[in-house]
Amino acid sequence: MEELPDEGEVRRIQVTGRGSYIVSLPKKWVEDIGLGRGGQVVVTRENGILAITPMTMMKKEKRNEISFTIPSKGDIESVVRRVISLYLVGYSIIRLRSTEGRLPSSVRDVIRDTVRKKLVGTEIVTESPEELTLQVLLSYPELSVEDALRRMVIIASSMQKDSMQALKEGNVALADEVVKMDDEVDRFSFYVVRQIKTAVQDARIMKEVCLYSPRECLGYRLVVKSVERAADHAVKIAENVRSVQVRIDPNLLDKISEMNSFSNSIFEEAIKSLFKRSYDSADEVLKRAKKIEAYENEIVPVISKQKIKGEEMSSLRLILESLRRICEYGSDIAEVVLNLTAVKPQEP
Repeated sequence: MEELPDEGEVRRIQVTGRGSYIVSLPKKWVEDIGLGRGGQVVVTRENGILAITPMTMMKKEKRNEISFTIPSKGDIESVVRRVISLYLVGYSIIRLRSTEGRLPSSVRDVIRDTVRKKLVGTEIVTESPEELTLQVLLSYPELSVEDALRRMVIIASSMQKDSMQALKEGNVALADEVVKMDDEVDRFSFYVVRQIKTAVQDARIMKEVCLYSPRECLGYRLVVKSVERAADHAVKIAENVRSVQVRIDPNLLDKISEMNSFSNSIFEEAIKSLFKRSYDSADEVLKRAKKIEAYENEIVPVISKQKIKGEEMSSLRLILESLRRICEYGSDIAEVVLNLTAVKPQEP
């Protein structure tokens, strides 16, 4: 038996009887997926590839739709949370019905808005007075976990830069745009979490979305959470910009801008180390990230000397805190990379 690293094992085809071929399966593989003597598998052929799938997994795919009934006096936010939860756990078809026989227009409007703003690849495919049917039309290989995460990072990083530009210019309209962009981050966050949850339960889908082990799935789940939190702090910066109604001293703005650039660079470099699978790059990010406290300690006394209202001074302090937190989330991402790359695969 010859082993092929990262691909599988070579097994010889044998002949039994007059018309059948047989091939043995590695014992550990069979046991790992919960099969044993007498277990049923489905053999499929597509584009010259033979695939063996446990019957239990085939049955799961057929049960990939769900219906639920909305109480007559149900809370709309509760309905939205349930729809998002069903999306996250991997259902492809979600049907909503009303106990009164007709779905209120308020529920319809909120669900449409949620589908548009939050659920990547999802459409309302059928709509009647009594029922709404949502279907996830995007298949797993079309948008990999890494591609969706890249999109999240680009948006989150842009939000941080735009929020700082809004502070420099006193541009409330730009700050408002940053707040709106958070919906896009949430959309891709929900999509990636959905992919990861499904991949953990199905090794075939795990490979389709370009993840290769449950450990890597967990790592990406933690990274997604950190990116989402970084975007939340970009929103907080934008919200605090709205509270700053006076012209900020140019010297202070320069110092805050410098801290922002450093924080953003830590965040972006941490993500790059993940995509490059580079232990050394992640380690360097963690070394550099410690400097963020020095930036904050230098700026706080300068803010205290400003002749501005207490509310505006508090907003500036909160902006510094958000910049520090974004840097810390970059550090969290770098730590995940260390855990994923600490042990390199053995050479064949």
